[in-house]
Amino acid sequence: MSYQKLSRDQIAKRVAQDIPDGAYVNLGIGLPTKIASYLPNDKDIFLHSENGLLAFGPPPAAGEEDPELINAGKEFVTMLEGGSFFHHGDSFAMMRGGHLDIAVLGAFQVAANGDLANWHTGAPNAIPAVGGAMDLAVGAKKVFITTDHVTKQGEPKIVAELTYPVTGKHCVDRIYTDLCVIYVTTDGLKVLEKVEGLSFEELQDLTGATLIDATV
Repeated sequence: MSYQKLSRDQIAKRVAQDIPDGAYVNLGIGLPTKIASYLPNDKDIFLHSENGLLAFGPPPAAGEEDPELINAGKEFVTMLEGGSFFHHGDSFAMMRGGHLDIAVLGAFQVAANGDLANWHTGAPNAIPAVGGAMDLAVGAKKVFITTDHVTKQGEPKIVAELTYPVTGKHCVDRIYTDLCVIYVTTDGLKVLEKVEGLSFEELQDLTGATLIDATV
């Protein structure tokens, strides 16, 4: 069968559909920050950034960038009515105190039991970049992962057990890849959606952990 992988923007748009009205959400650096551009206008969703922002909006129009208004990834953002600024320490207190409903993060690996590795590959020359990932992984009520299904070398990123240093244990609730949507459950990894033209068997072959077909 032939199939088309989702683009990074398509993944971001898909995640945006699952963020409920009234949610307080942290968008991790990289692909997750794209979600801000796809949140529906009919929902009140409060975006949080660990550098001290709450209730910010999508990127500004060209020429309207404010150099003092950036997210944790140093990308320009806008502020919504009622948005606020606060100390970096207060921001981490929000993260660690269980005040965020959802954190959307990237990943190097996700294990079948919901363990997450996203700050270091363990390679001797790799530059570790934990940032606030550990705080978000254990502090947010739910953790959504956005990632390519396999590495550039074709290795599975969804695995039976992590081989990279752990960010958080049993913390991942959903995985959104360029091929499918997976829920991490006590029964296992349930595939809720997959791209058109991709068979379940093909998806399983690209995955390093056992999947459950919940699309039927």
